[in-house]
Amino acid sequence: MANHHADIPNRIRACDVAHPGTWIAAVIVALLVLIFVQGLVTNQNYQWPVVWLYLRDVKIITGIGYTILLTFAAMILGTAVALLMAIMRQSSNPVLRGVSWAYIFVFRGVPVYTQLVFWGLLAVLYPTLSIGVPFGGPTLASVETEKVVTALAAAIIGLGLNEGAYLAEIIRSGLESVDAGQTEAAKALGMKPSLIMRRVIIPQAMRVIIPPLGNETIGMLKTTSLVLAVPFTLDLQYATNAIANRIYAPIPLLIVAAFWYLVMTSVLMIGQHFLEQYFGRGFNGKSSSKRLRRQA
Repeated sequence: MANHHADIPNRIRACDVAHPGTWIAAVIVALLVLIFVQGLVTNQNYQWPVVWLYLRDVKIITGIGYTILLTFAAMILGTAVALLMAIMRQSSNPVLRGVSWAYIFVFRGVPVYTQLVFWGLLAVLYPTLSIGVPFGGPTLASVETEKVVTALAAAIIGLGLNEGAYLAEIIRSGLESVDAGQTEAAKALGMKPSLIMRRVIIPQAMRVIIPPLGNETIGMLKTTSLVLAVPFTLDLQYATNAIANRIYAPIPLLIVAAFWYLVMTSVLMIGQHFLEQYFGRGFNGKSSSKRLRRQA
């Protein structure tokens, strides 16, 4: 059989084509990386001893905790609001569609920093929050706004409502990605619209929603650095700024902040990866191929 193939006339012998350009580019990039690392290590202006000193400072660790709290609380609020707005956008009622559109238009159009300043000044606009009959009716109960809407609450509300406007479009596109035949089949089985949404549409839409939702969560983690606009002064960014102003060393404290933000975003990216795998099982034959390999 081997001799038969060897006797074929004019047979083309394939061989790899050399690409010296890629190796030259790799050498140049490696040299640039080494130069950069050498500069990081030897440049005394980075003040690495100060970086190591404050990397585990109590105020820094406390700031990390508040940053994580702000991130997840704002994302929970934003996701709840976004799901409601996405469902309203798909409603046949023009009032619900109009309110949803107006909310998304306003909160996507106004910068988040401006929104945070507004929520910080809420007690100035409305000194008291009251429950009663609207349009001049009697007041049943009231409380001072600043006692309810604290700086932390204002930061969470501001970040969450702003995020909800962006997530609403992400969730809407995810809901619309589910084939209409799924809804028709569920209706044929006698399922109610609310049950169809919970048991049929949302579980399938999560495969489309999770990747951008993970990206938005990572973005929210970094957006928490703007809560000084409220003002909220316990997050990681403010903690590093306060220490830097006290010791007159901004660069090492910026490195401390960057390091911890990188750590937190790395953890979130790992979590996003596993969530994508979980909600993507059964699509594109991934889970089937894994199951067959295990059985083999």
